[in-house]
Amino acid sequence: MKKILIFSLTYYPSFVSGAEAAIREVTERIDDIEFHLITLLFDKSAPREEMIGNVMVHRIGFGGGYISKILFIPLAAFKAKSLHKKHSFSALWAVMTYMFFPLVFSKFLGVKVPHVLTLQDGDPYEKVFARWFIRPFTPILDYGFRNASVIQVISTYLGTWPEKRGYKGEIEFIHNGANPRDIKAEFSKEEIESLKRELGKKAGDIFIGNTARLVHQKGNDDTIRAMQILPENVKLLLVGGGSDEKMLKNLTKELGLEDRVIFTGPVDRSVVSNYRQTLDIFVGPSRSEGLGNAFLSAMASRLPVVSTQEGGIAEFLFDKKHNRDMEQTGWVVDKDSPEQIAFAVKDILANPKKVEEVKKTARSMVLEKFNWDKVAVQMRERVFSKVL
Repeated sequence: MKKILIFSLTYYPSFVSGAEAAIREVTERIDDIEFHLITLLFDKSAPREEMIGNVMVHRIGFGGGYISKILFIPLAAFKAKSLHKKHSFSALWAVMTYMFFPLVFSKFLGVKVPHVLTLQDGDPYEKVFARWFIRPFTPILDYGFRNASVIQVISTYLGTWPEKRGYKGEIEFIHNGANPRDIKAEFSKEEIESLKRELGKKAGDIFIGNTARLVHQKGNDDTIRAMQILPENVKLLLVGGGSDEKMLKNLTKELGLEDRVIFTGPVDRSVVSNYRQTLDIFVGPSRSEGLGNAFLSAMASRLPVVSTQEGGIAEFLFDKKHNRDMEQTGWVVDKDSPEQIAFAVKDILANPKKVEEVKKTARSMVLEKFNWDKVAVQMRERVFSKVL
């Protein structure tokens, strides 16, 4: 059986986002390739090696601190060399741009096999490549781009990146999929009602919310500001943790919205879909997105979606004002526009018949185009087959 070694800074069960979910959803649907993955040991109590689904996970390092993340690069390269001697990998797979750092170093150490890149980055291009502490090392990233056998991107937006870094090969456009739990809608009514009570949702309350990391690019501060011009029965649920949590809580207090904004803190990814079931409207006014798995899962959950068309979101979120030739799948707002968010929410609340039509269109689109079963087949045939 052919073997592929994956580089991913984070992986299950800690710090799981769209990229990590994509690795798991794809690998669990491919049974003729043996996958290994090198990741950072964030939780010191976690096993150094563990089989998760169809991936043998190898954890290295000494915790999740900044220095440990820096040391991940050489440690991962040496680990790759050691594992290659034992398993003789057919290819290397970098998930996210910065995973080219350990991948390229492993090649310098003698792991001379083809490599592929999956671009899942949610940060804007300038942030990924132009920060002062990254610029001196971009030649390493460019080496990875130029010498990749194939690059797979999850959106047209990300598809513009490789050429800028000197890549002249094939680019495969393969989207991510929605969370299978949201598609199947296999939820216990009692469990969801219990969660609503736990969150304090009362009769007549309208829950708007987001299920993404609390970071600047997600625009949650704009949603909090929009709450000032929305009815009192509208509550905001922010599911997850992140570096902006303290700032967002301070903003909530400053605006006198503490009784209308609910912070869950970090939650296990396996129950995120449950929280989506408590929402009435999904609001995610992102300033940047590689694609936006959470939006796709919200659409699969039959939620009306309010968002920008930044980055990859423009691949699937349409309305008549911005996309005259497309069927409406949500409500589009400009980034940094709390007033537009409030207007969109009010429009949704005032037009239930229209909302049902939009939700149906959006879910049908997700089922057709953003299905992990199809994604896995495409990854096997159009990406991995070229390096095995």
